[in-house]
Amino acid sequence: MKIIILTLFKDYFASPFSTSIIKRAVESGAVEFEIVDIRDFARNKHQTTDDRPFGGGSGMVMMIEPIDLALSEIKSKLSGKSLVILTSAKGKRYNQQKAVEYSHYDNIIIICGHYEGVDERVVESLVDEEVRIGDYVLTGGEPAAVVIADSVARLLPGVLGNEESIRGESHEEPGRLGYPQYTRPAEYKGMKVPDVLLGGNHQEISAWREKMRAKDDN
Repeated sequence: MKIIILTLFKDYFASPFSTSIIKRAVESGAVEFEIVDIRDFARNKHQTTDDRPFGGGSGMVMMIEPIDLALSEIKSKLSGKSLVILTSAKGKRYNQQKAVEYSHYDNIIIICGHYEGVDERVVESLVDEEVRIGDYVLTGGEPAAVVIADSVARLLPGVLGNEESIRGESHEEPGRLGYPQYTRPAEYKGMKVPDVLLGGNHQEISAWREKMRAKDDN
């Protein structure tokens, strides 16, 4: 899979994809990241990518032209099934089911929103989905892009090494969280691991885990 991120702040991504599991995924070829500076597609000498909103109001709005030009060039070089996403505080809420859906694409293009937002014609004509990662406002779409990229990349074959490790996770089913986990020592300062996990009866362990899976009441 190739994940391409369009941003005004390219340096933000200097380290998120070069550590831990994601770093190994890149080195193995399971995922490739490309960070694109939207300013490179601005047509004036000042590389302007935002302007005042029509109708008045505070802040600035990201312009459609640089984004359109960037997408056109990027898409011309891609093959396979592609998805274009815009990160936005007014988008649909992102969840684990979306991550699974996205993991089946060959290419994901993520546009990082900024300032007071992006010209609505980008949403109407250039992207497939507008998403938010939570019910709060960020200084920009870069943190959201990292969250989306990480949550998708870890689902790709071979990234985690053990495919069983993603089964039974929190949010695998909407509204359900994972079961409690324990490891050695079996007792620490009087705090004990549940006996059922020590007995070796896999049927009882499975039943206990299913019972203990919490519901998301938020």
